Amino acid sequence: MNTVQMSGEEVLEIIAFRLHSQEFCVRTTSIREIRGWAPVTPLPHSPYEVIGVMNLRGTVIPIVDLAVKLGMHNTEVNERSAIVVADIKGMTVGLLVDRVSDIMTIPSSRLQPVPAAAGSSGAFSDGLIAHDSGMICFLNLERMFDAGDDDWGMVA
Repeated sequence: MNTVQMSGEEVLEIIAFRLHSQEFCVRTTSIREIRGWAPVTPLPHSPYEVIGVMNLRGTVIPIVDLAVKLGMHNTEVNERSAIVVADIKGMTVGLLVDRVSDIMTIPSSRLQPVPAAAGSSGAFSDGLIAHDSGMICFLNLERMFDAGDDDWGMVA
């Protein structure tokens, strides 16, 4: 796990965002930039969660509705929607989220394991973080976008 030392304690640098009514986060080290919503070009025969592609300074990148990737209903785009551009396993991907909430540095000791009773629902998660507004699910983008998963390799 990528952590930073601060005052003798390991810390996690994360970016938090909302998908519907839930809060999620990822490590900032995998994030290239955060962009406002811009229309995308649909791609025929792409995986269901890939809503299209966009041109990012001369490079065409896939845009994934992260809510759909996590098994939720699709995101309804509005003026607060954002695209979080991430580098995942050597590939640049745009992740559509409802809105970016915060960029935080938290002690790694606040990361708690996903309860065993949650079963496979924790497959993409490295744990949960208790926060003032509730629980934040800490996502593992590398596991989520494993090349063998959902024909993901075809859009690389």
